[in-house]
Amino acid sequence: MKVLISAYACEPHKGSEPGVGWNWVRQIARFQEVWVITRANNREVIEPALRESPSLLYNVHFVYYDLPPCLKFWKRGNRGVHLYYYLWQIGIYFVARKLHREQRFDLIHHVTFTNYWMPSFLALLPLPFVWGPVAGGDSTPKAFLKSLSRRGKIYEWSRSLACRVFEFDPFVRLTARRSAVALSTTPQTAQRLKKIGARNITLLSQVGLSPQELESLKAVDHPRQEGFRFLSVGNLLHLKGYHLSLNAFARMQGGIPGCEYWIIGDGPERRALEREAARLNIEKQVKFLGQLPRKQVLEKLNFCDVLLHPGLHDSGAMVCSEAMGAGLPVICLNLGGPALQITEETGFKIPAHSPEQAVKDMAEAMLKLAANPQLARQMGEAGRKRVAEQFSWEGKGEFIRRVYGEVWGSA
Repeated sequence: MKVLISAYACEPHKGSEPGVGWNWVRQIARFQEVWVITRANNREVIEPALRESPSLLYNVHFVYYDLPPCLKFWKRGNRGVHLYYYLWQIGIYFVARKLHREQRFDLIHHVTFTNYWMPSFLALLPLPFVWGPVAGGDSTPKAFLKSLSRRGKIYEWSRSLACRVFEFDPFVRLTARRSAVALSTTPQTAQRLKKIGARNITLLSQVGLSPQELESLKAVDHPRQEGFRFLSVGNLLHLKGYHLSLNAFARMQGGIPGCEYWIIGDGPERRALEREAARLNIEKQVKFLGQLPRKQVLEKLNFCDVLLHPGLHDSGAMVCSEAMGAGLPVICLNLGGPALQITEETGFKIPAHSPEQAVKDMAEAMLKLAANPQLARQMGEAGRKRVAEQFSWEGKGEFIRRVYGEVWGSA
């Protein structure tokens, strides 16, 4: 088959959306001939990667497109990125239409961005259309809004309003109705997709690890050490829920003295979190390590025992799979993407009924693992096995090949 892919974000050796776009291209190219429309500024990292490994993507053709200067002079970094992306989607429709006349594609697949509330104008072409995995339908439970900072409350209200407004965009609804299959990262996003008109919806996490990453994580060895150490990794944003994990850590301190809590990352909530640690009288046990390169993050995994990821709405959470691959049990809230990754054998999924209840249950789970290191190691080994079986990119490639077969057969 000839497949046309829309991948606004697509870069090798990256995480987040650029890494998702690149890995989907790699997997789809294992079985199909692929044309990829992506940003022109991705060329400078894609072309060297292709020269270094010419056999890696021998059947992939990259088409680079950007808006004319008169339509992008106002974009600076993340400022205006969604408007720019919307206009870019319109622009690539005409590029794709011309390409289709030349190549006669069999199928179109939109992989990035992963927002369900933004349209893909390629759905207008007369071809089977695969959408996703897409995300964005998750939101902070209402009972937890009271625990957020003023900035966090404003963000959540604004985000919820924006999502609902965009759902009425006729092109978003047309994208949903035209999709032969819509791949959703979480059940919450699946509900929103159904509401806007998608008929065939399948759950599929966008989280994946390459064979090289899995091997690197397997090499993580946890030396015997004094005390017990918890770890969180991520941008210091309100939606990460670190104010909850700090309170849970303070609550369990009396049960197991000598524990530490390391937090890797930076962001607008850092000062508030540092003040909260001081208020709880745990500032000596909590270490804010700031933003670190990925290599150093993996090194820190060597000296930690449990990952805390109390995200309030997170469609992916790659760090949970990375931690499991490194042999760490995970404690997360029973929300969004992390809840689909973690099982009873690999960690604890904390119910999210209220902040007070979540803090109490999280502290109990932390205490249970700190008091029983053997249980932590057992869960860590189960996590390694689960990641290798369920969250490898090669497995996702096989899954998408089956999806293509079903879509093409139906068409």
